[in-house]
Amino acid sequence: MKSRISRRILTLLVLMLAATALAPMAAFAEVPYWTNSKEKQGRLIWTQPAYTPEGIFGKDLSIPNKDKPGETVASPLQNPKDLFIDKQDHIYVADTGNNRIVEFGPSGEFLRFIALDKDTGGAFNKPEGVFVTDNLDIYVADTGNKRVVRLDKDGKFIRDYKKPDSPYIPESFKYDPTRLVVDKRGFLYIAVLGGYQGLLQLDPDGNFQSFYGANKTIFSPLDAMKRLLYTKQMYANEISKLPGAISSVAVDHDGFMYTTTAGQGIKTEQIKKLSIKGLNLLENKAFGEVRRFDIKFATGGQVTPQLIDIAIDSNGNMTAIDSSYKYINQYDANGNLLFFWAGPSSANTTQLGLMKNPVAVDANSRNDLFLLDGQEGVIQLFRLSEFGIKVNEANKLTLQGRYEESESHWREVLRLNANFAPAILGLAKAAYKQGNYQEALELFKRGDDHKGYSDAFWQIRLQWFQSHFSLFASTIVIVVILLAVFERATRSAKWRKAWRTRKRSTNRFIVQFKHMFYMLKHPIDGFTALRFENKGGYAGAFILLALAYATLIILKLYTSFSFNMVDVRRVNIIGLLLQYALIWLGWVVSNYLVSSIYRGEGRFKDVFVGSAYALIPLVLIGIPLAIISNAMTLSEQAIFDFLQNVLYIWTGLMVFWKIQSLQNYSVGETIMNIFLTIVAFMTLAILALVVLGLSSDLKDFIYEVYQEVRLR
Repeated sequence: MKSRISRRILTLLVLMLAATALAPMAAFAEVPYWTNSKEKQGRLIWTQPAYTPEGIFGKDLSIPNKDKPGETVASPLQNPKDLFIDKQDHIYVADTGNNRIVEFGPSGEFLRFIALDKDTGGAFNKPEGVFVTDNLDIYVADTGNKRVVRLDKDGKFIRDYKKPDSPYIPESFKYDPTRLVVDKRGFLYIAVLGGYQGLLQLDPDGNFQSFYGANKTIFSPLDAMKRLLYTKQMYANEISKLPGAISSVAVDHDGFMYTTTAGQGIKTEQIKKLSIKGLNLLENKAFGEVRRFDIKFATGGQVTPQLIDIAIDSNGNMTAIDSSYKYINQYDANGNLLFFWAGPSSANTTQLGLMKNPVAVDANSRNDLFLLDGQEGVIQLFRLSEFGIKVNEANKLTLQGRYEESESHWREVLRLNANFAPAILGLAKAAYKQGNYQEALELFKRGDDHKGYSDAFWQIRLQWFQSHFSLFASTIVIVVILLAVFERATRSAKWRKAWRTRKRSTNRFIVQFKHMFYMLKHPIDGFTALRFENKGGYAGAFILLALAYATLIILKLYTSFSFNMVDVRRVNIIGLLLQYALIWLGWVVSNYLVSSIYRGEGRFKDVFVGSAYALIPLVLIGIPLAIISNAMTLSEQAIFDFLQNVLYIWTGLMVFWKIQSLQNYSVGETIMNIFLTIVAFMTLAILALVVLGLSSDLKDFIYEVYQEVRLR
């Protein structure tokens, strides 16, 4: 009886644990998409929905029927391009295909159409952008008419802004406004179609002020090689490299401008937060998220996300929409990822929460999101979930520097999702602020924040030195004095004379071991001795190779987290051994083959043993570097980098001297040998991949033949 009760209790506990573990997954059933965040290393985190889709509106619009007075005809949105929400939470849509602006109420109820005619400033022609100021003036990017139109709150024409007359604007500049914002001074910032010069800045009177926030020109390694090798005339015939054109612009409550740039093929600087001088405050930040298994669904084969519009909510969070993957990406005010969600809709139906062609996004005063689908001609409302509200509250306090207040909020978030990286880092910052440096150290490590980890360790190290400095310094002084006294007292001792005049061992292994240290002082003579004096052998080479492999493992597993960007949980020791062995053996074979053809004198044994002995600096510096890194912080990054560079350079020089000595080459011949060895190594690698591919195909062929024979 007792055993049955025990089994039932155990089963119940297992089911409860499973339900807890699958809680975020169960939440996915409420919405037709996954919601994710990412760790610092880029690993996906599955979370509860941060936003839930609440409704769709904008499809059931109608206008009076001219032919039948008193009746209406359907007039849905056609190819809408932009959406804006004013301070009253009214929603304005640039209905491009219908040449009008449509205004909706806070709940999505239709309010009015805004259009112009010939008598009131001229009808709109394919308007693609709309912006409303705090005094409710309406600005429209009237793209087809190559102008920006200003209306009052009743939709009456005030004036328009055509292409300004200025010697600073190139003649080739095309003035086709697509998006715009207006700052508190009344200055206009206009994004134009294909305008690589940046945003066109006009004063309230329409006078040109400057180009603002231009993107950088992106040069590939191939472009750099062309610039190096081509003549001026040849390079002039190449297609000009121009910066990407800004696709959208937004402004926050503090007056900061934000831009998105799509189509550059890179993730960095797709979103820019601009200072008053037009400098990017989010420099070197990468934006646009991808789940690997969704790459096949990317629109138009664009693997890189294409962020085409951005909205800033009252918390300073940036929400951007991706036209490639149909994702909604949300980042905090510092550019750190919070969530990304949604995805492509079915081709045949309208799906709440999913989109066919997202073109614009904005947020209301409650931080609800409104997404405009250009293909469907509808607006979707996404409302913050309970989880999203808690994350926003906690993150807002953290960004304001109120770490102690944010702690309880982050703990609640972490209770709901134990893997949510922003919550872990938020708690780490709170612990650091409160002086709980050990707890902060562990949380920063868990959250993959190397800088935070280093700062916490710096404080722990400082406290240790403050409490132990006297003992530490005294110990060093005493040890130095004792060593000096010991040296002086035993200088003439018989045992020291006997040690200095002792008979040197002739054991082959010991001789080879001692020769390793001789090579550090006299590398060229040392490598020559390997060949002509038999000072090295396969036994010593294999021992050195084992030590070098052990050093690589130690460097990857035991270097301080402050400097180690490798996830130690994912280090595969066997895989690393195979990788290390194949690369090293491939180098040895390639170098021997090249040397045999290129007038080399060394035997295969010489190349094998010499290549192993060339790894001595890796062992001598690598292991101590991994150990002492655990007493260092990023403040000593220069020291760490210096020692690491010494390791690489010294090892490289040892390889160079090895080839020069064993093959009896000049410096020029040695350089040529290394170049040809690299080419031969790459050729062998390609051949190996081809053979492996053919072997796989051959295996499949034999299996298919076997299946055919067996079934018959």
